[in-house]
Amino acid sequence: MNSTVERGGDIGMGKKGKTRKIRWITGGAIAVALTVLGSLYIMRPDDTAYKTVKAAMGDITTYYAFSGNVAAKNRQLLLSEQMIQIAEIAVEKGDRVKAGDVLITTTAGEELKAGIDGEVTKIYAVENEQVMPGAQLVELVDYDHLEIVFKADEYDVDALEPGKEAVAEIGALGKVIRGKINDISREGQIVNGVTFFTAVMDIDRDDRIRIGMSAEVRLLSKKAENVVKLPMDVIVFDEKNLPYVLKIGSKNSIIEEKITTGINDGTYVEVKSGVTAGEEIIYEQDRDFERIFFPEGGRNVHLGGVRE
Repeated sequence: MNSTVERGGDIGMGKKGKTRKIRWITGGAIAVALTVLGSLYIMRPDDTAYKTVKAAMGDITTYYAFSGNVAAKNRQLLLSEQMIQIAEIAVEKGDRVKAGDVLITTTAGEELKAGIDGEVTKIYAVENEQVMPGAQLVELVDYDHLEIVFKADEYDVDALEPGKEAVAEIGALGKVIRGKINDISREGQIVNGVTFFTAVMDIDRDDRIRIGMSAEVRLLSKKAENVVKLPMDVIVFDEKNLPYVLKIGSKNSIIEEKITTGINDGTYVEVKSGVTAGEEIIYEQDRDFERIFFPEGGRNVHLGGVRE
């Protein structure tokens, strides 16, 4: 009996010992893991990530931008000036005519002629038909001389001058063309409280360009040559909206340097003082660029090398 009890006691003590050992190992592992995690937490880098950029010398050019559409410079809609009866229609749709060519002959022997060089785009009349005064007869369009008609608001209209060179991009074709401003309206149109003036840019013939296509006209606004420039998103503004940049100071500290800015093209800004060419500027990698405000940004835009 005693030996059985003692044997049983030995077995019970063995299980408790193993349990304590397992608990000790598990507790040790947890302690090690917590120590490692704690070390990683202490050693983790600052949440603010910085990048660097060097100030460079270069040119900055800004442009005024206006939206418009391609239109025919010359167009004629031939109308009946009196009651007539049509004897013969001398042209068909698609025919090219010269100014002075006969389009319609009446039963009275009257000849109705083209007033411009162009293409017959529509014929409204029918032979042997009697038409009333003011009736539409034939429409002509001159596709050889096109123009871009665009609007400029009252704040930018002073930038437009007849004869001034401009560039236009036809978005549908990815094509950039050059031309000159031909005309600016003397009277504006008020749309939603804003006054717009109509202007016209002459362009050369191009078989790919079709009447009605959208176009963006751009005119030179300002140009700064061989100046110190920085990307716009590295500039910071204080509570008074004064610009500054961040530089690396002594003992690897970060210092704020006030700067004076000039024009910007939407990507780069001219730095007139506070930064020299080759200086390294630091900036926060994840800054919200939409918060940045440049007083001279305005409606000016950058044309870009490929668009030249």
